Amino acid sequence: MPPLQRILAATDLSAPARRAAERAALLAKETAVPLDLLHVANLAPLERLRQFMATTPEALSQRVLGAAQHKLQELADMLHKRYGVTPGLHLATGLLTTEVAQQALQLQADLLVCGARGESVVRHLLLGTTALRVLSTTPCPVLVVKQAPHEPYRRVLVPVDFSAHSLRAIAHARSVAPGAELVLLHAFEVPFEGHLRYASVDEDTISHYRVVARQEATEKLQALCQAAALAPDACHTLVQHGDAAVRIIEQEQEQDCDLIVMGKHGESALENLLLGSVTKHVLTESQSDILVSV
Repeated sequence: MPPLQRILAATDLSAPARRAAERAALLAKETAVPLDLLHVANLAPLERLRQFMATTPEALSQRVLGAAQHKLQELADMLHKRYGVTPGLHLATGLLTTEVAQQALQLQADLLVCGARGESVVRHLLLGTTALRVLSTTPCPVLVVKQAPHEPYRRVLVPVDFSAHSLRAIAHARSVAPGAELVLLHAFEVPFEGHLRYASVDEDTISHYRVVARQEATEKLQALCQAAALAPDACHTLVQHGDAAVRIIEQEQEQDCDLIVMGKHGESALENLLLGSVTKHVLTESQSDILVSV
């Protein structure tokens, strides 16, 4: 992935979403790229509300949009004062995921930043497949912000499975955290380990298979570092036995990481339509920010 060229931050103007806007501004300052703020207003509830108010639908909609535009400008002013960036402002109406995807394409954004709560992109990603299909048409990864940004990312956890997604994830990590140390993690399990136990294969034999699998994974991880042109002092490698989702959350804490970068992790035709179960688990359980390549 080439250096960032443009960042788009989607906000519902709530307090949690403000963290995402601040992280986007910090990234824009760090990488010296333009930042755009987008708010998508949902006007659907106004149809019922207007029944209780002596006003026309058009007037009520304009009142809501005017208030949203004012809050969006206040957010932009705060970001300029705190981070020295002047974001472009965009106010839209309609379906959140559709409007976000369209704006990302029109602005040629290569990073979408959103919060993890409220009326956010990530909530739609976790609740259904429609949002994922729409966002998959955009060429940019999605940065889900959970923590208030106090400094640039320092230590980034990158789970890898040696597929084509692994090199892409490393490139994404370097683009959003150019000064951070990378921790490459591969979690492995012995193929058909459960079947081996069911067939009463002794533990010594299973342990031998684990040693072989660990060695193979270690060699592949070193080759991946070379392919990604990572300097030895710029990354740390880990090979762990066990469930990938569990190991990722464990190592996030043990390695004191403030960002996780990962892909969909879909291996089947069905999983390619859905957000991979590992990524969903990490989105739900992790404490740090997450960059998802959708």
